[in-house]
Amino acid sequence: MIRSTTPRAQRAGFLPRAVMASLAALLAAAGPAAAQMPDSLAAGPAVRMSAVTQPLPTMPQYTRVDVPYLRDMLAQRTNNRLTMQLSSHAERNLGGNEIVRLVRSGQADIGAGTLSTLSGDVPILDGIDLAGLSPDIEQAKKIADAILPAANRDLERFGVRLMVIYPFPAQVLFCRQPFTTLSDLRGRKIRTFGNSLNDLISTIGAQPVSIGFPEVYSALERGVADCAVTGTGSGAAARWPEVSTHISDLPLSWSLAGYMVNLAWWNRLDPAVRTFMEGTFREMNDKLWDLGRIATDDGIACDTGVAADCKLHPLAARPMTLVRATQADRELVTNTFRTTILPNWVGRCGARCGEVYNQMVAPIGGVEYRR
Repeated sequence: MIRSTTPRAQRAGFLPRAVMASLAALLAAAGPAAAQMPDSLAAGPAVRMSAVTQPLPTMPQYTRVDVPYLRDMLAQRTNNRLTMQLSSHAERNLGGNEIVRLVRSGQADIGAGTLSTLSGDVPILDGIDLAGLSPDIEQAKKIADAILPAANRDLERFGVRLMVIYPFPAQVLFCRQPFTTLSDLRGRKIRTFGNSLNDLISTIGAQPVSIGFPEVYSALERGVADCAVTGTGSGAAARWPEVSTHISDLPLSWSLAGYMVNLAWWNRLDPAVRTFMEGTFREMNDKLWDLGRIATDDGIACDTGVAADCKLHPLAARPMTLVRATQADRELVTNTFRTTILPNWVGRCGARCGEVYNQMVAPIGGVEYRR
């Protein structure tokens, strides 16, 4: 079950000191002077690149990782041999599901998008971040690392390759009315994204509804949706605390995303340039996973009005009530994954996906697919 939190004054220490120390280090390292970048690139012909990455230019993943690494430091450390034209989905008027086709066609050399959104072209991508698969971000990273080669075998048929898989903050429930357990959500209309979240919400007796992220605020405000799923920090950035009152700390998924490159373009690059870019992507990977951990707790702090621990996202003017998950509801999500979400995904993706899952994911997550 889930239980309500203590009063706001007792929540001030929500973030562990170790997490806050990591946040301070991340903020300090996010600028142009960040250390441990790849070694400088030798002189040679100039390479002009283009990348379309995060949904919004205001997101921490864009401002604290993409801009410093792909735009600023790339040019600085190569003496302008490598330069990047960087833009967000919003700046290119994209919805996100076009990223595979955009990169495949060469309209962008590098693109990033959430795996569930991209899975319409490559169904195996949805299996990396199924609802209920990863109860914590450490397991999500292990699974992402393990399945990346198999995902690339499918993606390379489309002429693209994933270089990095990274998380957004934990995807949790925001509701406009009180709740204390998942069973309280029976009959409510809940905004979801992706088939596996639909399976989870349907199983607990609620009604999944498809609403684009920009429209969720007004849907919650008007009661078109009773609850909605998004990242803890994403909801804070979109001002959802103005139109919802209760937020769960139970991660349903991690909205894993990835950076991909046009394979033909990548293979034509000077090998030294490829090596330099691979090092850059490795640095970005570390920063993005750190950011996913930190942004999850930071989003909760901002949504619930804990100003001292709110560093990355807007502080809610009207603090939400935090609904803490208990073991019973965690087990409900895990059991739903085993009995419904996993077999339904294999049914959509095909028998080969079940085999890949059992080889790569089941040893980490502990749940095997059985026909």
